[in-house]
Amino acid sequence: MSDGLVTRDFLCSSDEQNGNTKPSENAIMASDRALLTVSSRGQSLKEERLSTGRGDGASLPTAAASDNESGIFSGECELCEAHKAELDWFCATEQKLICSHCAILGPCRAHSLTPLDTRVSTVRNQLVDVCEKIQLQALRIDRFIEHTLTDKEQNLQVAASRAREQVLARVSAAREALEEEEQRLLEAVQREEERVEQCLLTQQAHWKQALARLSQTRVHLVHTLTHTPDAQLVTSAQEIADRVEEAEGVGEPCDTEQLNLNASCSNSKLLRGLWATAVLLGRNAHRTSFLKFDERTVGPLLTLSQDLFTLTFTNKRSRQPCPYDPARFDSWPNALGSQALSSDTHCWVLDVGQSAAFKVGVCYSSLERKGSGNEARLGYNSQSWVLSNYDGDYSFCHAGKKVPLQIVKRPQKIGVLLDWPSQTLLFYEPDSNAILHSITQTFTAPLLPACAVTDQSITIVH
Repeated sequence: MSDGLVTRDFLCSSDEQNGNTKPSENAIMASDRALLTVSSRGQSLKEERLSTGRGDGASLPTAAASDNESGIFSGECELCEAHKAELDWFCATEQKLICSHCAILGPCRAHSLTPLDTRVSTVRNQLVDVCEKIQLQALRIDRFIEHTLTDKEQNLQVAASRAREQVLARVSAAREALEEEEQRLLEAVQREEERVEQCLLTQQAHWKQALARLSQTRVHLVHTLTHTPDAQLVTSAQEIADRVEEAEGVGEPCDTEQLNLNASCSNSKLLRGLWATAVLLGRNAHRTSFLKFDERTVGPLLTLSQDLFTLTFTNKRSRQPCPYDPARFDSWPNALGSQALSSDTHCWVLDVGQSAAFKVGVCYSSLERKGSGNEARLGYNSQSWVLSNYDGDYSFCHAGKKVPLQIVKRPQKIGVLLDWPSQTLLFYEPDSNAILHSITQTFTAPLLPACAVTDQSITIVH
């Protein structure tokens, strides 16, 4: 039986004959009606053949002619090569048509067998189901094209237009705010520059006058020393004392902060935030991927993981004695990074979610390592700058001074940004890029990442 030929005849419709291949409900319904008509006709022909007698050679040519005219059932008129009988059974095991003799006595007698007309009916029913499914699928596709995709296209245009407007509005607002901030800061710098210049001019005028008086006094005293007779010199002691007192009254010149530009004139929370965002999220964002803890510096209260990324505070029972090393902290639970930073821009992130007591920041490599004094305690000397957390109390610590930080939500991670060209140290929350604290400091030596832990553990995140 030629299933492929039957299927093609079943699916033929008036639209296909006219060259129109677009699926439509009418074409699919027409193909289904054709299928049902052909199925009925095939069943009638089968019953006619059975009524004339199975295996009757006289009836076979007529059936064959009828089937050949229809172009559908020509395969049913083939004869078994072994028994010259009509192929009226289907062997499911070998997937082929056989005659009754093959089914009863032949090699297929133990196989899964089905009468041909039953098999044909089953296949036709399956084809009807498939055609119905195809029809429904075609209808769904047609509706999807006509409605869903069309609506999506319209919505896309609206959403894209709204997104463009939003981008332009936000960029315009940011540009306007940035331009205003730029103008304000430039004016502040200009005023500060003018103030310092005026101070310098005043100082110059003052000290030039003082220098002139000193020069006159010195000339007078030198002249008195070299040209005054001894007797007159002795009697001129009071005059000489007055001249000396006048010279001493000039005083010593000293440099003051009033003669320097106040760096705060260019400090702006808005500008700093935009700059930090650009550094952290911009195309040229920096990441210190090489950062690890230096195991030589790890204090005796801490243990360092094998990958050198995690510091864990240890209780007294599990502490192990550490070999002596000049670089090791012998009292405080501190540890330093493995590489000094003295150029470019660097940032690193630490997972602090498990710890309720820690410090993160930077320090000079010359920081004291031995003893329990403040010289080796992070944040309590002039050589370290750290953000500290103790049971939810956040602060910035340097030289023993604490600046309380208002942090509403406890961060799971803390990032440290060091921009050496601008001498800026900044602490931020990586998930939101919110700035926790920042300072501008004149660093006089290379800096090392520094940490301290007195609860659980902290980890460098890569």
